[in-house]
Amino acid sequence: MIYFIFGEDSYRSKRKLDEIILSYKEKHKSGLSLLYIDVEKKQFKDFYSELKITSMFAEKKLIILSNVFAEDKFVEDFLENIKELENAKDIIIVYEDCVADKRTKLFKELQKRAKCQEFEPLDFAKTKNWVVKEFATHGAKINNDALEFLVNFVGNDLWQMTNEINKLSNYGLGKSIKKEDVELLVRPNTENEIFKTIEAVASKDKKTALSLLHKHLDDGEAPLYLLSMIAYQFRTLLIIKDLQDKKEPYGLIAKKSGLHPFVVQKSSYLCNQFTMEQLKKIYRKIFQIDSDIKTGKIEAETALDLLLSEI
Repeated sequence: MIYFIFGEDSYRSKRKLDEIILSYKEKHKSGLSLLYIDVEKKQFKDFYSELKITSMFAEKKLIILSNVFAEDKFVEDFLENIKELENAKDIIIVYEDCVADKRTKLFKELQKRAKCQEFEPLDFAKTKNWVVKEFATHGAKINNDALEFLVNFVGNDLWQMTNEINKLSNYGLGKSIKKEDVELLVRPNTENEIFKTIEAVASKDKKTALSLLHKHLDDGEAPLYLLSMIAYQFRTLLIIKDLQDKKEPYGLIAKKSGLHPFVVQKSSYLCNQFTMEQLKKIYRKIFQIDSDIKTGKIEAETALDLLLSEI
């Protein structure tokens, strides 16, 4: 039996995987038939050998495969044997903590033969419902205005949201969380916010880009730190653009770049808004501005304004 768990919302997909593992451990106490195989480190024959070994406890195995889409040879062997794997008595989980490439033969075969569950990012309303339920598990409640403010502040990054919920629940100690509690304890994810700024620049919406930038400055973020985050975002775009121009398959870009698959997925469409030469020019401009700020040739906030205006 094959399960296929994937999706951009890596928090909920990981939680689902953990639930399956916990349920399995409750039924199979030895834990010796629970196997994790990172396909980047193991060949198909290693996985297949583990599948064929009979458990000394006569237990059904649970085998978790990660990074399958990144390894072409493993995919080829997997597809050759997929009918047998589909009918195996053991449980095989293909787990991708990102968006899987739906154009591939592997994805299409898994759709036909596996029990699939995709975890897409929650929209605003669903994120609010999720947050309320999470607070309830901590024995806490959150006021409506505080809830709106929290979700607007953090967005649907459930990894960060979970940390904020834990922090607020411990701070409130069972009391209802108020907006002022959120304002006191929660800080926005600067990397995500800077990404929104770059999105606005790519869309030629410089008014929004400048507005987002000044929100960070008003919140006390250091200009040089913001410049370093902008540099990081454009460096990421340069790396992905270079691999795209070399016609690298989508599944291999994350592996070759060393970037997280989610970062590759959300940045890829932005790369299409720029040519390689434009990205190189922007990156050189960032370095020049960094030098000008540090040598006192220009005031930092003015430099950031000019950078976004000239991109």
